Amino acid sequence: MSDDPNPSTDRSSDGHGNGSPSGAQGLRQEGWAPRQSSSGRPRRTGLRRLLPTWRMVLGGSFALLLLLVGAFFVGYALVSIPDANAAAIAQNNVYLYSDGKTEISRDGAVNRQSIPLDQVATTARYATLAAEDRNFYHESAVSPKSMVRAAWNTATGKGKQSGSTITQQYVKNYYLTQSQTASRKVKEFFISIKLDRNETKDQILEGYLNTSYYGRNAYGIEAASQAYFSENAADLTTAQAAYLATLLNAPSEYDLSAHPENAPAAKARWNYVLDGMVKEHWLTPTQRAAVTFPTIGKPKPIASKAGQRGYIIEAVNQYLTDHHIVDADALSHGGYRIVTTIQKPKEDAFVKAAQDDVYDKLGHTKQDKYVRAGGVSIDPSTGNVVALYGGIDYTKQYVSSATNRTYQPGSTFKPVIFTAALQNQSTTQDGRTITPTTVYNGDSGRQVQGPNGPVGYHPNNEDGVDYGNITVTRAMDQSVNAVFAQMAQDVGTKKVIDTAHDLGIPDAVDIPQTPAMALGAFGSSQANPNSASPLDMAQAYATLANHGVQIPYSIVAKVTKDGNALNLPDRKPVQSVPRSAADTTTAMLKSVVDSPTGTASAARNSGWPSAAKTGTAENDKAAWFAGYTPKLATVVALFGMNPTNGAQEELTGSMNTGRINGGGPPGAVWADYTAAALKNQPVTGFHLDLQKGSETVAPQNDQPTTPDSGSTTPPATDTPPPTTQQPPTSTPPTTGTTPPGTPSSPPTSSVPTGPVQPPGGGPTDTLAPQNGDGSQDGSNSQTSQTGRPA
Repeated sequence: MSDDPNPSTDRSSDGHGNGSPSGAQGLRQEGWAPRQSSSGRPRRTGLRRLLPTWRMVLGGSFALLLLLVGAFFVGYALVSIPDANAAAIAQNNVYLYSDGKTEISRDGAVNRQSIPLDQVATTARYATLAAEDRNFYHESAVSPKSMVRAAWNTATGKGKQSGSTITQQYVKNYYLTQSQTASRKVKEFFISIKLDRNETKDQILEGYLNTSYYGRNAYGIEAASQAYFSENAADLTTAQAAYLATLLNAPSEYDLSAHPENAPAAKARWNYVLDGMVKEHWLTPTQRAAVTFPTIGKPKPIASKAGQRGYIIEAVNQYLTDHHIVDADALSHGGYRIVTTIQKPKEDAFVKAAQDDVYDKLGHTKQDKYVRAGGVSIDPSTGNVVALYGGIDYTKQYVSSATNRTYQPGSTFKPVIFTAALQNQSTTQDGRTITPTTVYNGDSGRQVQGPNGPVGYHPNNEDGVDYGNITVTRAMDQSVNAVFAQMAQDVGTKKVIDTAHDLGIPDAVDIPQTPAMALGAFGSSQANPNSASPLDMAQAYATLANHGVQIPYSIVAKVTKDGNALNLPDRKPVQSVPRSAADTTTAMLKSVVDSPTGTASAARNSGWPSAAKTGTAENDKAAWFAGYTPKLATVVALFGMNPTNGAQEELTGSMNTGRINGGGPPGAVWADYTAAALKNQPVTGFHLDLQKGSETVAPQNDQPTTPDSGSTTPPATDTPPPTTQQPPTSTPPTTGTTPPGTPSSPPTSSVPTGPVQPPGGGPTDTLAPQNGDGSQDGSNSQTSQTGRPA
């Protein structure tokens, strides 16, 4: 009898007549085979139990596919093609002064003339397709491939891109809104598909061309053709058509009449359009080679933008789009109520001062036709722009001189260098801390010294005057280029640029990392040609006036749409520069106003304690006056601009005078505006907290003077009791001569008077340009590499 408890179990012979379990049963008894489920399949063990089987994957994918197909058909059935959206007809934008009641202007009325497709030049149609959707005629209304590519490029930092086809863009413009919501995207998707089935490609392209925005308040290609070239759309050349197609990508930025600094980007996009036409065989290579960039017509006057209205609207719109408050496309469709920070009484005062002190004094020479005035005034305590003057009239002078970044700011940048020296506790080469009483060699054409000797830059002073040994205070009074070029090297040009940014000068401004920064030689690089605008410099001077507390400027107080307020940027005050550094710079700039030899004495006529600096750009193409009282920081500039081609021109000989320097007409505008803007306000002085070791003793001939007899209130006595700075232990030998108006000896008993050999800014500083470009206050000479006027 067998001992097997299960006699029915099959056994097999091992070849020797011995029975043994067979197959999987034997393996299980040996511990090798997996357990089987009730269905006979091996059971999954370990981590494999967590992974889906191929049947599960296949089943899930099939279910997802069915779900997507079902959702598509449901969406297709539910979403219908609506009537044209009201947003397709642009409304007015209303711009108000800071009181929220007084209207500045209404802007945004529709400028559109719809035309059939056969009245659009064939080359213009192809240019549009090359720019926006090259596969339009042989692909569906939506392009999943383009949408995925655009999403990937945006997510990976290659730039925000649109994956929309022309059909989708037309649906968005004509049937929907500009909102970026998911529901709008879904509707756009299904309407585009339906529209593609109900209308021909030509009908869709026609609708797109008639609803697209091209800038200059032109909706549709016919209006755009007239606005930019005074041509009908049927008569556009290939070059003109490619430019209009370029505008579709960035209508505001690529209008080169308003933004000539964007010419490289606009031309690059224009070339992209033409190259696309060649690639799609809409243009032969020979025809492409013959195309040259077109001449763009001047903007036509718009009554609602006459006077200062257009300049204010332009600045407000730029602020709204730059700060992502309102999308440019949405803004162009109108419906916004915008309360600005502009105060009407101050705006009117600026207009009157510019008219009285500039335009009423123009002569009849060629140079008088070049004069362009501009300015910005900021309340330092709030950062609000309270007045903005862009020029004589927006309908006569389209480019705003208040925001123009193509002119060099000259010596108005010198206070930034001194502030950087205080902020970084910088020293000269022989280890002396830089203070208002530090002595430098101020000889014209003096070599700037680095740690290893001359750096190859030696700017001339105005009229080539040699000042010999001179204190920093006197050097600021008379804007001595030799001193501040050396100081920039001593501090380190990178540190100076950091301080400029701390004061609020934007990163976009091209500040040279060379000692030429002392002369305001900005915007010289091809990669970044942006100089500083009056608005940029007003921001920096407002921070100094606010004791080193930077408040980012704003020109917008409130924006509403359909009664709902939009969010504005957070503008928290930041102590970006130590108060003692800012206040010591203020004390020095007060000397530039109060000293008999100071270049900014015109500010005394405001009747307010003032701190200011003048500046003149290279070859007298611009003259600046930048300054502040405890209540207002204001920058005024005169630019020389050829009205025909926009080229920069010299101001010398205009306004029935010789040179035009910052202390002349710009200073007069500044003083008259400030007096009127602060009329009936009690005069207050500066409350300064000077940096330790930076207290100065004014020489006897350097006491503040009273304003002209026309002023009703003398400046407040606001300088703290002076103390004497301890001199350094060593005194270099005295060299050089002392020009008239300069103290025969430093204001302290034993301040070093010998030549200074500063340490420089370190090996990262680059050398000055070969021609040593820069500017001299009131001078039309430029220092060459040899030190002679160029």
